[in-house]
Amino acid sequence: MTTFKILLCGISGGRLEPELRQRIESCGAVAAAQRHHELLAAGLDLRRIAITPVEEMIFEVAVALQNSDVAVLASGDPLFFGIGRTLLERFGPERVEIFPAVSAVQLACARFKLPWDDLTLISLHGRPPGLLAGKILARPKTLLFTDPRRSPDRIAAELLALLKEHGDTDRLQRLHVRVAENLGLPEERLWQGSLEETAQAKFADLNLMLIEQASTGSADSASSADENEADAIGSACVFGLQEDEISHSRGLITKDEVRAVILHRLRLPASGVFWDVGGGSGSVSVEAARLCPELAVYVIEQKEEGWRNIRANIARYGLYNITLVRGQAPEALRSLPDPDRIFIGGSRGLLAEIIAPCAQRLAKGGRLVVSAVLQNTAEQAPLLMTANGLEADSRTISVTREQKDFDEDGQPSGLCLNPITIITGKKLDRK
Repeated sequence: MTTFKILLCGISGGRLEPELRQRIESCGAVAAAQRHHELLAAGLDLRRIAITPVEEMIFEVAVALQNSDVAVLASGDPLFFGIGRTLLERFGPERVEIFPAVSAVQLACARFKLPWDDLTLISLHGRPPGLLAGKILARPKTLLFTDPRRSPDRIAAELLALLKEHGDTDRLQRLHVRVAENLGLPEERLWQGSLEETAQAKFADLNLMLIEQASTGSADSASSADENEADAIGSACVFGLQEDEISHSRGLITKDEVRAVILHRLRLPASGVFWDVGGGSGSVSVEAARLCPELAVYVIEQKEEGWRNIRANIARYGLYNITLVRGQAPEALRSLPDPDRIFIGGSRGLLAEIIAPCAQRLAKGGRLVVSAVLQNTAEQAPLLMTANGLEADSRTISVTREQKDFDEDGQPSGLCLNPITIITGKKLDRK
């Protein structure tokens, strides 16, 4: 019995090589976008299949494969954010023959005269946007495969609003946008401008968007000085910020040593959702967001003072995978996506009311961590966790910081921090 194959053909621009055209025309059916159908002879006796919706296309290709080979035409390299992955998964590699072309990324970077071995690439085709702003603003240059719903003007408008909200004017001035439209086609166009200009412009549906962040601006301004310091810190480490490197008020910040233990007990995943309930200055969230750029961090804080500090920390370190939620738990938690990890740093006397919904919505295998200064909290938290189906564990830590100075008796001076109890609740991954 003859086993027919899929000929997966990459198309660069508006051309088909004669040999490839001959192979395609020998098939019984071809799946392609309308612009690629137009590359074939008009009178060709060949079944035409629309390439979208993808599930319908896959079904029609499977039917056609019973009687003949089937060609599938795709832009550029079909294995690079393309239909190739889906076809290989559905039909198996033995039934797919691949003819790649120059990818859209290669064409765009050639037009921009931009080396791309260090480029961050993000495709929005058929994918949820996720932490788009966080992914873009954390990197010096990002190339986006946009779609009609998330076009360059809309993406620019979202970034513009976010940066203005956080008062991050320095970063806003350093962003530059380039857009490549209809690459390889007669109507090809290259465009460039600021974030503000991009938000006001209109673009063809077929485009790639490049967002670049220039190095810090003038060192004469306070914001630039902070940015330069943050850059130095960021290049030196991904974890271990000191208290004076995180904006806070009146000494109200989770101390360095305690923060390290909390993050260790959280065992943060590389991606997912993290709630920081009663964020205060947001120091735990700042460390978490720097450690895990793909993690969606939600900081719940009620006080305006806390909001100002958290916003300053977000802008200083470019941590736009952090989302601020103004309000009081548990009410403020209702609209948030279900968490994989939770830290409760402040409960305002509502520990029971907060732990119950947190435990209920926590993902299986997830962790809930509470830091307790008060003995009452240290005693209640494990009982509440257990009552809500979590496996509880408590650890109390004491920290003494020794200084280089000596007291009047000639002994090294030191600072003893109040003991802190860290309670961890694990949600067992039971079937």
